[in-house]
Amino acid sequence: MAASEIPACLPPRPVTPPKEKLPPKACDTHAHLFGPADRFPYAADRSYTPPDAPLHKYLGMLDVLGFVRGVLVQGSAHGHDNSAMLDALQREPARLRGVAVADADVAAGTLRQWHVLGVRGLRFNHFFRSGQLHYRGGIPLGVAETHAAVMAELGWHLQLWIDVKDLPATLPALKRLGLPVVVDHMGRTDARAGVDTEGFQSLLRAIGEGWCWAKLSGAHRLSQQSPDYPDARPFHEALVAANSERLVWGGDWPHPRVEGEMPDAGHLLDLFLEWTPDAAARQRILVDNPAKLYGFPN
Repeated sequence: MAASEIPACLPPRPVTPPKEKLPPKACDTHAHLFGPADRFPYAADRSYTPPDAPLHKYLGMLDVLGFVRGVLVQGSAHGHDNSAMLDALQREPARLRGVAVADADVAAGTLRQWHVLGVRGLRFNHFFRSGQLHYRGGIPLGVAETHAAVMAELGWHLQLWIDVKDLPATLPALKRLGLPVVVDHMGRTDARAGVDTEGFQSLLRAIGEGWCWAKLSGAHRLSQQSPDYPDARPFHEALVAANSERLVWGGDWPHPRVEGEMPDAGHLLDLFLEWTPDAAARQRILVDNPAKLYGFPN
């Protein structure tokens, strides 16, 4: 596909401060860095072209929302080149952690070097549309077997981009790997399907069993009912009820390839606070769980 044919993403909206102050050491566990493209070029075979979202803008977003810590997830616009993220981890070693991508050719020694920089997991793409992976540049789940032993050695998790309708058939392979699994965006299903589907119920069981985690993120990806996404709320509440010790929150800034209205990360955080009224659950999801999963000091 020619560069002129690759769809461009809208820039993120200005971020508004949340209505409530966050607990100390709160962590946003899902955001992406993009560019600057003149230093960190985008992959030629990318599915979308984001606006530059460099480190200083990301840190400014965290500051407005009140997050002391953040986790960067490799975005597919950069393909298999983690350079922008790794550079950020080197610049902010106390504040940031990362989730990288690695194809089968990446050596174990390289993964160990990334660990020193702050990488704590690898992301795999098992999200299909029309029988094909929805994002070019992602690493298929089958590659995870190549890295599973080193990931276990390092205490890493497997982050999975999947629509939960495909989760029941995928569970045996995930369990064989023997790694903690973190499912993106509440399972990235269509909110109109409701919480009683076989796929979402399988996610609730996996969360309840404790070997699987989920990100309370992406309400704007489940629902088209902007800006409050009321039909995404039952998914959030069901996950919290299933096991709040296996949940983390992320804003998904700068919201690449949004199918609908661009959200405000501050408003998404307000929705989390509204949908999670229990202070102890908030503390676990925003502070304690991310510290455990990503290796931040207590």
